Amino acid sequence: MRILHILDHSIPLHSGYTFRTAALLREQRALGWETHHLTSPKQGVVKAAADEVDGLLFHRTEPVEGASGRWPVVRELALMRRLAQRIESVARDIQPDLIHAHSPVLNVLPALKVGALLGIPVVYEIRAFWEDAAVDHGSTREDSPRYRLTRALETHAIRQAAHVFTICEGLRADIVGRGVPATKVTVIPNAVDVGAFQLAQSPDAALQQRWGLQGRTVIGFIGSFYAYEGLDLLVRALPGLVQARPDVCLLLVGGGPQEANLKAQVAALGLTDRVVFTGRVPHHEVSRYYDLIDVLAYPRHSMRLTELVTPLKPLEAMAQGHLFVASDVGGHQELVQHGQTGILFKADSAEALTQALLDLLNHPDSWPALRANGRHFVESVRNWRNSVANYKPVYEALTREFSK
Repeated sequence: MRILHILDHSIPLHSGYTFRTAALLREQRALGWETHHLTSPKQGVVKAAADEVDGLLFHRTEPVEGASGRWPVVRELALMRRLAQRIESVARDIQPDLIHAHSPVLNVLPALKVGALLGIPVVYEIRAFWEDAAVDHGSTREDSPRYRLTRALETHAIRQAAHVFTICEGLRADIVGRGVPATKVTVIPNAVDVGAFQLAQSPDAALQQRWGLQGRTVIGFIGSFYAYEGLDLLVRALPGLVQARPDVCLLLVGGGPQEANLKAQVAALGLTDRVVFTGRVPHHEVSRYYDLIDVLAYPRHSMRLTELVTPLKPLEAMAQGHLFVASDVGGHQELVQHGQTGILFKADSAEALTQALLDLLNHPDSWPALRANGRHFVESVRNWRNSVANYKPVYEALTREFSK
């Protein structure tokens, strides 16, 4: 079976999107499928029409000249036209049995056009709704014409695709609620490659010293600083933590749109000596930073995006045997069994977050079971082999149908 994947962006860029993609592709290849991969103009400047990264060959699409300065609709139409041309060129060359377009909707609309032209079935994999991500990043509002337009485009694409894949039950329920038959929607759950994660090690003394963490209890977050991650709530919870546990400090590893706001919030609360901002660190160094942290915090705010979408971070924490607390948004509840694999607290409540962290820190007798249960969950349930197996019956049924 030959599959052409259409992607927003890919490795070597680092994001949850690219890591999930790479894991899916490797597992599909392990099943004996021939996978091909094409990235959109949003990959950025490309040096060649195709390049190999970590054993995977990616076809690239040239960026659209001056796209960043255009009006949004004009810019996006230009991106889709460029992508459609590239999809058609690559598809005519490799003659895939199936085109698999991944979020956002800007990728699937050109794919559907080419699929109709060449008689190739197109499936659509939704990792998040484009309109909801735009709301969080501040580029639109739920009551705006732009939001309604993007939602309508998403619904149109869902209905036109031969099949829809998504990452969790929350998104599946929303898709079915748009009038799509439940039999046309399959969940490919987020998972981890357990072998890629080593269990937590003792902290690196030199790294502790570099960041002034010796003798401290470290609460931490590693990732991108988006508003929905709720890091502002974590900063608000810190004074109560420090009052009860004077040895506590906060380690924030990464960067993103909210970095300046967070630093201003820390300064306003007089917590500069309690919060360490490391900036972004090289990917190969991330595990060393995880080992500096006693308890990870995932305080996502409650909003459509977080209620519907399951993240990777709690699964990665489980794979490494790390302790963590997470807000009780729907995306977390789908992954975390409270008191068994992690600790959940009431979303958007700094007081609840403070109490959850204190309860966990003050009961070390619960730590071994939490660590063992989390690791067992990803080893036996949330691994990529189990997730990718869900593609097989759909792929086979579609290729049989379209080969008649």
